[in-house]
Amino acid sequence: MPTVDIDPDELRDLTGHDDVGDEQLKDDLFGLGLEFEGRTEDGAFELEFAPDRLDRLSVEGVARSLRYQYGDARGVHVPSTNSAEWTITVDDSVPDERPYVTGAVIRDVSLDEDGLDSLIQLQEKLHATMGRKRAKGAIGIHDLTMLKGSSATDTDTPTIEYVGVEPDEDRFVPLDSDAELTPAEVLEEHDTGRTYADLVSEYERYPAIYDDIGLFSFPPVINGRRTEVSTESRDLFVEMTGTDQWTIDKMLNIVCYALAARGATIEDVTVEYDDREIVRPDLSTKTKSVPHKRIETILGLNLDPDEVVDLAERSGLEATKEDGEDAGELVYEFTIPPYRVDVLHPLDVIDDLGRAYGFNELEPEYPDVGTVGGRHERSRLEDAARTQLVGLGFEDLLNFHMISEEENYERLDVSPDANVYGAGEAATIKEPYSEDFTMLRTWVMPSLLMVLERNTHRAYPQHLAEIGFTAAVDESENTGVTEQRHVGAVLANHDAGYEDAKARLQALARRFDVELETPPTEHPTFISGRTAAVVIDGEEVGVIGEVHPKVLVEHDLEVPVAAFEFELAALQ
Repeated sequence: MPTVDIDPDELRDLTGHDDVGDEQLKDDLFGLGLEFEGRTEDGAFELEFAPDRLDRLSVEGVARSLRYQYGDARGVHVPSTNSAEWTITVDDSVPDERPYVTGAVIRDVSLDEDGLDSLIQLQEKLHATMGRKRAKGAIGIHDLTMLKGSSATDTDTPTIEYVGVEPDEDRFVPLDSDAELTPAEVLEEHDTGRTYADLVSEYERYPAIYDDIGLFSFPPVINGRRTEVSTESRDLFVEMTGTDQWTIDKMLNIVCYALAARGATIEDVTVEYDDREIVRPDLSTKTKSVPHKRIETILGLNLDPDEVVDLAERSGLEATKEDGEDAGELVYEFTIPPYRVDVLHPLDVIDDLGRAYGFNELEPEYPDVGTVGGRHERSRLEDAARTQLVGLGFEDLLNFHMISEEENYERLDVSPDANVYGAGEAATIKEPYSEDFTMLRTWVMPSLLMVLERNTHRAYPQHLAEIGFTAAVDESENTGVTEQRHVGAVLANHDAGYEDAKARLQALARRFDVELETPPTEHPTFISGRTAAVVIDGEEVGVIGEVHPKVLVEHDLEVPVAAFEFELAALQ
């Protein structure tokens, strides 16, 4: 899960509750869904947060949520904005792969060292999450006093231009550099340029932003040194470019709210495309309709309508009571603030209401059913298999079910359309929050090798096993997806071999009284001639072998690895 570093003293200062001790503060943060993970070297709280609440990526956003929790703020707050003075014009030469831009002017902001560090952290966390590591959206923040807007129209409106340039067409001094470089040279010679070179290296023309002086931003890679923000900066220009207008507009809202919390005034910016003109930031609200009965059913509470309105206001929302389509039905129209990018469904609203009420205040009730719960047969089988694996010397693991395409396929040299174990079309997430978790894994072997990769500093041997969830697209299923539990195991040691893995697999098969066969087979993840299919009771259900050196090198492993994986249901 993502983490964010928050200075507890600054948090107390922004909430106006200097009397709250560290332990109470941790409890209050936990009530918001922010878990304390420890302290940094500087004494800041390291908090794990739900990746959907991107408005809490900064101390300002966390403080805002706490103020609602403490009752110091209520309802929806939308900061007022001044009329636009600056304009961003979008030129025809802008790369088609990154056509969108947005922006805002920030006036009279007060940035001390802590405030500047918080702004930088917010920028980088938004890049990593909503911006998909800058691929979908990238943020540039500049000292406005260092910009000179050209007069591109008949008015005196200061204007900057978003254009596309040839890789070696112009030069500028990037951040953390003293030399003038072309965009192409930045990608080759600058550390940040090399990190993000893949985002633009295939473009015929590179994205660039100009003022009347010249090039000052090379999105999504790096800003120019001329407009670098410091603690002396009081007026800022925020620009964002990306592949989707909605995404960068929402990222902009989060940044604007964070700076407004430090006393800044927000000023609109006009964005001129060839076919339209828009004014940003877009601080409009949206609404969600939720029936009163559904709120009570989900939370298991009997609530007075006025209490629902109160809970909404304490959550930073607003609720208006209305009549539903059915006679006598009470429905609420909830107003959602501009910085909330996570409210996609009525259940998101109900979750907010539950947190405002206090989940710890909910009283457990026995369900009104005439039966007693019991263990599912699959669960009994899973427990029995897990016990045997531990008895065979394996350490039991529990990994994430979600993974990336690269980890699931490419790093194990498996093609999704190959006719081998672990291949198959994956169930993917349409709008993932992170590039690291874009699909449900089709087998557990990638997860096991990732654990080995992250534990190369540990002593060997390392014998790891997991009984875990897998999924793949299957049109014959009602849901379109087939779900299975797989048994996977790896043995990493200087002398690990096929025989070691097979001996343990045979012991497991004997314990469950099934007939095991291991006929030779080929699999790209494993060494040819040291690989076999796992056949249980006459049905091919898995694979066993020695991991190929190419896969070991890909995972930075310097010892041999033998492994097997098969379907748990085969042991029944």
